[in-house]
Amino acid sequence: MDRPTERRTSRPRRFDSPEQEAYLHLWRTYDRLRALEDELFARHGLTAQQYNALRLLRGVHPGRLPTLALAGRLVSRAPDITRLLDRLARRGLVERVRPPDNRRVVEVGISAAGLALLAGLDAEVRACNARMLGHLDRADLRTLNDLLRKARRPHEPSDSDWL
Repeated sequence: MDRPTERRTSRPRRFDSPEQEAYLHLWRTYDRLRALEDELFARHGLTAQQYNALRLLRGVHPGRLPTLALAGRLVSRAPDITRLLDRLARRGLVERVRPPDNRRVVEVGISAAGLALLAGLDAEVRACNARMLGHLDRADLRTLNDLLRKARRPHEPSDSDWL
């Protein structure tokens, strides 16, 4: 009959390295938290990426951002920023203009309808964030944020203006 210590030592390791363990914890955490966010945004006919684009555009309102600058500021990369903006434009949530001095550039701004949608979502998003991470105290959140920034730093451009 196996003793518990024998079973523990004969069991294969679950992770190849501490880095792999940390990465898989990040991935699993992202999956669980993303499900809550997806549920919230789906009720409003949005994706998380569309919400993020609208939030960024609200931050520069009444100004606009060039399409590629907006794509670079998104939390996650958008391989087809044009299609994302097309969907938002069809709903009247963003407006696109071509500056007369450079017709190759498209600038995007948030519309009044987009601002109204975000204003209606603000409390729900705060509640969702609290549901996701409200069980952590401020010190834990500060530590988590610091560690995540540190983990991401070597993989982002040095001129990144994201947080």
